[in-house]
Amino acid sequence: MTTPEPTIPAPRRDSHPPTTFTPPPGATDAHCHIFGPAAVFPFAENRTYTPPDSGLDEFRKLQQRLGFSRAVFVQASCHGTDNSAMVDALLRGGGRYAGVAMIDDSHTDQDLEELHDAGVRGIRFNFVKHLGGTPDLERFWRLVARVTPMAWHVELHFDAKDLAEHSALLERMPVPYIIDHMARVDAAAGVGQASFQRLLRMLEKDERAWVKISGAERLTADGPPPYDDVVPFARRLVEVAPHRVLWGTDWPHPNVRHMPDDGELVDLLKEIAPEEETRYRILVQNPEALYDFDSVD
Repeated sequence: MTTPEPTIPAPRRDSHPPTTFTPPPGATDAHCHIFGPAAVFPFAENRTYTPPDSGLDEFRKLQQRLGFSRAVFVQASCHGTDNSAMVDALLRGGGRYAGVAMIDDSHTDQDLEELHDAGVRGIRFNFVKHLGGTPDLERFWRLVARVTPMAWHVELHFDAKDLAEHSALLERMPVPYIIDHMARVDAAAGVGQASFQRLLRMLEKDERAWVKISGAERLTADGPPPYDDVVPFARRLVEVAPHRVLWGTDWPHPNVRHMPDDGELVDLLKEIAPEEETRYRILVQNPEALYDFDSVD
């Protein structure tokens, strides 16, 4: 099979280790992806971008460099609802990895059981316009109902400005739900912007609501680091709901304006959460609350 030509850049191969703190044992990258290799795990025909192969072997080297031992692989749209690449990574992880799948009506109950046995604990839906916009909501609720008895969560990729439009949907959620990448807030508009204040109120009032303080390289108004303009947003989210915040690199960083150094993203967490106890909660305890990880030496 011919490997398709990538339409987006590859991740950096020279990311530096963290310099501001040492991640604790069991530290979890709770938002990252596995892409291909396309010769083994083809990309979806209707994908909106084609990434370069970025597989488990490369990711393991990055984790070792960063000092992380666990991960949550989130199915990306370029693989569609074929979760094979992610499942292969989960099975090779020996209990150190968990997954968030994308599914459709073609998935049988047996398929869902096999995903669960592999380590999948959630399903993801993209609402952002550049990845197709709002999904068919009848199908959305059908699929949510199917995974509710399995105690999975629902991961939602929103633009912050669309939270108000979907407030009724969020209020109806029967399971915990996670808002990806701080809802892709507009960093240039400041923490007082209405859409971010809505996100804060959601976290304050709804114990089912979680958020990922990932994506600083996406949200910054500047492009390159140091991402200082994103720190106040992440800090406020941690202040409001420290027990329902996750962090991740978003490796291998599809569709970014500027390819980040993953070591710099880890270092940024020291600015977001200066206290070691808070970082431990974000990197270890909170992921353990959602995912059945094996113990880590």
